[in-house]
Amino acid sequence: MLAYSMILFAAAALSLGFAIAIYRGSTNLIHDYHQTHVKEADQKKYGRAFSKGLFVLTGSLIFSGIIALLGETPSVVIVSVSVSLAGIVISLLAVAKVQKEFNGGFIR
Repeated sequence: MLAYSMILFAAAALSLGFAIAIYRGSTNLIHDYHQTHVKEADQKKYGRAFSKGLFVLTGSLIFSGIIALLGETPSVVIVSVSVSLAGIVISLLAVAKVQKEFNGGFIR
């Protein structure tokens, strides 16, 4: 489970880096077609709202990695994977909400 934890920590670091950059205004890291209908005046609010989903993802990956360090029993594995999957789902829902609010959805 050490290798799994290290992979989760590396993914969390990458996610955190993107989240911080987007939060600070680098919305160019988000693909252009996801920003087609975002008004120029709303770019800062859009970036901050979008990054919150990435912060949730980062937190869940770190928490899942910490849980995975507790052992290799089936219950620890199930809890660790469940935490990471729940974090992914919650972060995707948060990003979907932001996309609907600022861009009118993912595909428009």
